[in-house]
Amino acid sequence: MSILKTIGENVRSYRKKLGISQEELGDMAGLDRTYVGGVERGERNISVLNIEKLAKALKIKPEKLLME
Repeated sequence: MSILKTIGENVRSYRKKLGISQEELGDMAGLDRTYVGGVERGERNISVLNIEKLAKALKIKPEKLLME
């Protein structure tokens, strides 16, 4: 599996565990909802800084988003 798909699946999984929408996650991370959707689908080449923003919003360590 590609790293982008892995990150996307992890973002979606942790977001759903928190019971929040893509829009809510985007607001919490300072990112657009459409960007979050693209990340979850593995379509965005996400930067390390945005991984950090999403992890902080999800209340997890950034490395959790990289684990298969």
